[in-house]
Amino acid sequence: PPGTGDVQLSLTQLAPVSGAVLVTTPQEVAMQDVRKAILMFEKVGVPILGIVENMSYFVCDSCDKKHDIFGTGGGQILADKYHTRLLAQLPLAAEVRKAGDTGAPVSVKTPDGVHAKAFAELAKTVAQEIANAAISSGTESGAPVVNIGKF
Repeated sequence: PPGTGDVQLSLTQLAPVSGAVLVTTPQEVAMQDVRKAILMFEKVGVPILGIVENMSYFVCDSCDKKHDIFGTGGGQILADKYHTRLLAQLPLAAEVRKAGDTGAPVSVKTPDGVHAKAFAELAKTVAQEIANAAISSGTESGAPVVNIGKF
């Protein structure tokens, strides 16, 4: 869940948490929230698996040009500062919003599309980071099994 409030703290106390994937947008105000979340997760001993930069850019349908509407590089700045990985930079895309509005995310609606592939790649990367965290903490035998397939 977004934020750094009671929900996140309660989850870390009630259930085993393999790690946190933090999502930001490139602008400073969003990065401030992620900084707070990182500090909170560090205090409760939850490893940071990486940063996802959502709405990183927009590709115009008419001119096919990439536009950095919300700035650029915020996710990488956070990843560098907190010694973690930038897991993905996801574009602002009407296709993703439209698919979600219909109740069928792009991974279901257009599984071979560029956006669905980006989300699938992110899921694989997060699964690998969870496995890496389990191995480095010596708990690889208890690492979750993650299967990613088409719906």
